[in-house]
Amino acid sequence: MSEPPGATATLPAAPTAAEPPQVLTAQRVLPLRRPGRWIATAVVLVLVAQFVHGLVTNPFYQWDRWSYWFLRPIILDGLLITLEVAAYSAVLGLIGGVLLALARLSKSPVLRAVSWTYVWAFRSIPLIVVLIFLYNFSALYETLSVGIPFGPAFFSFDESRLATDMVVAVVGLSLNEAAYAAEVVRGGILSVDQGQHEAAAALGLPKRYQFRRIVFPQALRSIVPNYVNQLIGLIKGTSLVFYVSLLDLFGSAQTMGSTYPGDIVPLLLVVTVWYLILTSVVSVIQFYVERYYARGATRSLPPTPLQKLRTGLTDLRTRIRREAAV
Repeated sequence: MSEPPGATATLPAAPTAAEPPQVLTAQRVLPLRRPGRWIATAVVLVLVAQFVHGLVTNPFYQWDRWSYWFLRPIILDGLLITLEVAAYSAVLGLIGGVLLALARLSKSPVLRAVSWTYVWAFRSIPLIVVLIFLYNFSALYETLSVGIPFGPAFFSFDESRLATDMVVAVVGLSLNEAAYAAEVVRGGILSVDQGQHEAAAALGLPKRYQFRRIVFPQALRSIVPNYVNQLIGLIKGTSLVFYVSLLDLFGSAQTMGSTYPGDIVPLLLVVTVWYLILTSVVSVIQFYVERYYARGATRSLPPTPLQKLRTGLTDLRTRIRREAAV
């Protein structure tokens, strides 16, 4: 109700000396309860527990035979071949991808057309078809020669002697990888802000220096994560070289599986675990390479897994002390 005319508002009386002052106590702020999140977490944990329990206790997996085959010499020899093929193909594919990307971005219509046609062709043809075609390449061209086009040849050599199983596998994977790497590199270069190009040109820097010291290091922030995905796919794609008579990791397991039919499942699990290890190592390397090239782009570098663990333990210790104090 409003005060009547002429009335004066009275202020609350100040506390006298006899009355103790009111003490403000800190109140604990409770977080918002999210029952849906807890229910989903419980369901996922139950499913994971059931999966792990079935994986460990199911006798069909024969984990004793898995441990027998995991470090056998024939498996390790196949693993070494897989690493060699993947390493050679990754390096050659990346070099070819950089050259194709630069040709695609050049001002020459011929280079752009050839690069686009190459990328279009090898992204359309399955890898297994490329490998089998190269494996039977000697049936089309028995000898290869180097010389003047439509003129005399300087020297020639037998294609069947040169194209060993390892060479066929590396060439096939490299040709296929270069097509995908070209698009990854081209996308990374285009992701660099145009102002960087203009600033470098305004300083009068040579084109090669602009690309090598300014454009490409910034493009690597976009290239690295995308190309590592391609590299992981390349590692798994090496399993197809078995069809060109090269006994890699998968080929060795397939050979042993045909000799020991009862161990097919343990051998497949051996291959699975080794591929998981290889891709995990590549993922760890990817994290540190991305962290290195993130310098200058972010205010603070992303923490390493060890730093995350230390921070989590510190937060947990602080929370426990706070709960004990309350």
